[in-house]
Amino acid sequence: MKIKNILKSLILIVTLNFTTSSCADWLKVDMEDGIMEDKLFSENEGFFTVLNGAYSSLNESYGNALSMGVIDVMAQYYNVPANGTHPYKIYANYSYQDDSFEKTSSTIWKHLYGLIANINVLKEHCDEPESALSTRYYPIVKGEALALRAMIHFDLLRLYGPIYSSQTESSSAIPYLDVPNNNVVPILSAKEVCGKILRDLNEAAELLKDDPVRTDGVQTDDAEENPNPVYLRYRQYRLNYYAVQGLLARLHMWMGNKTDAYNCVTTLLAEVEEKQTFPWVTKAAATSTSAPDRVFSTEVMFGLYNPSRGTLFDGLFGKSLEGDALTFVGGLSGDDSKLAQFYGPNSSSDYRRKMWEEVVTSTDEEAGVSTGITYSLKYEQITTDDYFKFMIPLMRISEMYLIQAECSNNLEEVQNCLHQIRWNRNLTSDEVVTEENKDQLITEEFAREVIGEGQLFFYYKRHAMEEFASGTDVTNTYKMLLSNYVVPLPKSETDNRQ
Repeated sequence: MKIKNILKSLILIVTLNFTTSSCADWLKVDMEDGIMEDKLFSENEGFFTVLNGAYSSLNESYGNALSMGVIDVMAQYYNVPANGTHPYKIYANYSYQDDSFEKTSSTIWKHLYGLIANINVLKEHCDEPESALSTRYYPIVKGEALALRAMIHFDLLRLYGPIYSSQTESSSAIPYLDVPNNNVVPILSAKEVCGKILRDLNEAAELLKDDPVRTDGVQTDDAEENPNPVYLRYRQYRLNYYAVQGLLARLHMWMGNKTDAYNCVTTLLAEVEEKQTFPWVTKAAATSTSAPDRVFSTEVMFGLYNPSRGTLFDGLFGKSLEGDALTFVGGLSGDDSKLAQFYGPNSSSDYRRKMWEEVVTSTDEEAGVSTGITYSLKYEQITTDDYFKFMIPLMRISEMYLIQAECSNNLEEVQNCLHQIRWNRNLTSDEVVTEENKDQLITEEFAREVIGEGQLFFYYKRHAMEEFASGTDVTNTYKMLLSNYVVPLPKSETDNRQ
């Protein structure tokens, strides 16, 4: 499928301007008298214009900070020395009081709550007695709107809320904005926020139970014989039914409800395996020389469509950045390299390991030793018009297997989950899973799967891990302060509440 056709279908049908500097945003352009708003919601297309605008706007926070950039630096993936001059040092050091960190945090907060406010307006128009939205599209639009509202709140909770437990669930967390007004809403406890997220996701799942993704798959082609309008295609770029189930599983894991999470992913996996909705990437696709699918796009349950992905890559991982790039520590491949340590023994054939390029920077010919920089290629721009060219994954099927493994009390089932992933990464899976190594094996595979996707920091936080792989040392671990898992609410928010 050609990129221009996705653009036509997914990006805004009309041009809407937005800003994150205040509560003014893309939906409220010249709507002071309500005329434009009424016109926009006078037909089905207007509802999808606003919904598409919401997905497009996600890129502002998730395109960098909450996917491949800030949040992954906070997971200590990359070589960002604590005492160096790297521009991302404040994030690796959790320097929450630094003005630059405060600015980043405030921008994320304002943008995402502004986006939630507009999603609430969309939902309100869906439910109007004389709504112009047809009964065919109502469950899709409202279901996706609720799912978006829940997902954004959940990520805000995971960032700013406490490490969730029975001891902290009553702790102050974040506001939950579920009414379309400009009043200041109270800051709720973590448990209260989770309750509202669960409510929204359950309602979204019910509305999306007949999602075309369940009958027709993700629909990444432009076949003229496809009976579904463009609004109902490209389901990987929307919070489809399966993505909602995945969010429910994540939420249950966050709350410690492993039985509910297990039931959620077990049902999901049984259905998508039978229908081959999210098939494993093929060897041909993963190792293509002309257009390598390094994001394993067929496996993505939900992701962003970001035409600026190449620019983001250049600004974070590009070789021209040299010491300012986000890179792996250490030099060239060897048993003592970061690549070998991260991907494990006998991993040279791993598709994920092949996402890195090692560039020699100096050679000591007398000693026979070379040093170099290991650059990520995961989001490097491809020159063909494949549909995954601008994809940034936010949820993938392998995470569901890892949730199942983490929740299972059956070591054979755990082994099978890990085997599924490793086999489909071009690896053997001969290590026997035991009660002693189970958690470590799951953590290692999770880190390998979601690099550049903004999930590892939250995984560490959920487990309250005080020690994990270092980004600046090949063999030693990073010692984490539990307090660093909780980002303070932005001053722009707390000052307004005084």
